[in-house]
Amino acid sequence: MTVRRRSAAALASLAATALALTACGTGEQAAPGGGDKIKVVASTSVWGSVVQAVGGDGVEVESIIRDPSADPHSYESSPQDAAKVTDADLLVFNGGGYDEFMTQILGSGGQGKPTVEAVKDEHEGEPATHEAPDEHAGHDHAVNEHVWYDLHVVHEVADQVATELGKLRPAEAEQFNQAADRFEQEISGMEGRVGEIAAANQGKQVIVTEPVAHYLVEAAKLQDITPPSFVNAIEAETDPSAAAVAEVQNVVNAGQIAAVIYNPQTESPVTRNVRSAAEQNRIPVVELTETLPTDKTYVQWMDAQITALQNALNQNR
Repeated sequence: MTVRRRSAAALASLAATALALTACGTGEQAAPGGGDKIKVVASTSVWGSVVQAVGGDGVEVESIIRDPSADPHSYESSPQDAAKVTDADLLVFNGGGYDEFMTQILGSGGQGKPTVEAVKDEHEGEPATHEAPDEHAGHDHAVNEHVWYDLHVVHEVADQVATELGKLRPAEAEQFNQAADRFEQEISGMEGRVGEIAAANQGKQVIVTEPVAHYLVEAAKLQDITPPSFVNAIEAETDPSAAAVAEVQNVVNAGQIAAVIYNPQTESPVTRNVRSAAEQNRIPVVELTETLPTDKTYVQWMDAQITALQNALNQNR
């Protein structure tokens, strides 16, 4: 899959977006009947899996994008998608330009529904700014929209989903809250494992071929030393400069890094060469992907990726 990135204007829009829960009901939306499941539409299966974990048998979840190879950035909605949104009791999506098709559907007639939109907000009341620490080679991740790699954000989304489901079905509100608590315990367990990775590997240097897992790398206290121009070019689907490629290759060949974090969904001849160089130098390559496999839940998927990162870093201890 080739992942397309937004324009500078769209990215700037994300920087101004906060972690948002918008209960948009106007009174025109009838609550689901007592014997009916709550109909929830999620933009992608990542968020659909979170909703299912919270809603259980009380919800009917429809994820518009279920294909692991599909690209939410450039997905164009169909009339069928719009009909699903119109018929839904609750909408859950990433926001911040990542799944812009949902915003477009809402803007063309899907308003007036409870909506959970997930974007990291580090400072309540201020624009969302995801600034990387100084040791991250000056990268500007202020507009990194891949917030499902931030376990705290996923935790918050689960809470907000439980709240909205409880409003739609008050008699089952406690059931939804308990399910969210169980889900969040699993998230907390993974946060603990990331903390263990950080304690054992703080400051270790890594190269990333694309910053999809930025928040996980940051939480693990790893030092991303990828040249910003290299990452920016990969995200823009252009070839990095010869100088940037040479810098990455020199770092890999010198054995200065603990791992290469590789997104196979943005693979190119340049990134394949980086991977080959890492393998030749016996540097672990960790595949961290953007989308949820069809046979896994969010927790299963993320847990497997955290394990892969931990195992790779253990090779260099």
